[in-house]
Amino acid sequence: MANTVLQQTAIEVDSWNPPSPPTDLIFDDGESLETNQHRVAMNVLIRSYQQYRIAQTDFYVGGNMFIYYSSTQVKNRDFRGPDFFVVLDVDGERERLGWVVWEEEGRYPDVIVELMSPSTTKVDLGVKKDLYDQVFKTQNYFVYNPFDATSLLGWHRSNAYQEIAPDERGWLWCEKLGLWLGTWQGTIDRETMNWLRFYDSTGGLVLLPEEVAQQNAEIAQQKAEAEFQRAEAGSQRVERLAARLRELGENPDLL
Repeated sequence: MANTVLQQTAIEVDSWNPPSPPTDLIFDDGESLETNQHRVAMNVLIRSYQQYRIAQTDFYVGGNMFIYYSSTQVKNRDFRGPDFFVVLDVDGERERLGWVVWEEEGRYPDVIVELMSPSTTKVDLGVKKDLYDQVFKTQNYFVYNPFDATSLLGWHRSNAYQEIAPDERGWLWCEKLGLWLGTWQGTIDRETMNWLRFYDSTGGLVLLPEEVAQQNAEIAQQKAEAEFQRAEAGSQRVERLAARLRELGENPDLL
């Protein structure tokens, strides 16, 4: 009898399969960002970081897209979509509708930025911060309200989140990306704001693609002007030499 029970138990164990991850995932809840400025601010971070690492593909950067991390979350429709996030050391060329942790070998974002508003501040500094710290274990988390240049806050994770102290410029160091996060006042997409921008380790602004194109055009223009000035100077020297030869009774055209 005992052998029969053991045999039945073994058969049951062999035939048991773990439940499959959910597949009925929603990747768009129809909700837009708070304001147009929030949308632009998100795109500034995404596009500038992509430009910064333009020759590399071993990272994924996203914004305002869902991150799925548990079956319970899916059942509860507890949508979580950071405004900006980066995952390092992954295939960045694979198309994704969202970030599904169980399809990414358990990888969570390494860096997250939330763009706050009066209606989201409590959640961004509370529920989301706790989630990114305790569940995601995201190494660097930052929050910023595009309408408040003094609102930038950030945390670095060791065993738990520790607030990052700003430098004398008010910038915060993002250790995971090796970049500073700080404000920059200017006009982007016809919106003039104090934007949240990346700066490199030397303090240089990480440019957007159109800023790189403008910079390259200005450099090309400067080179063209320098070439023109050199050509003008050479032409003037030739004219002075020809005039001197004429003074000496020589015809420069016959030389």
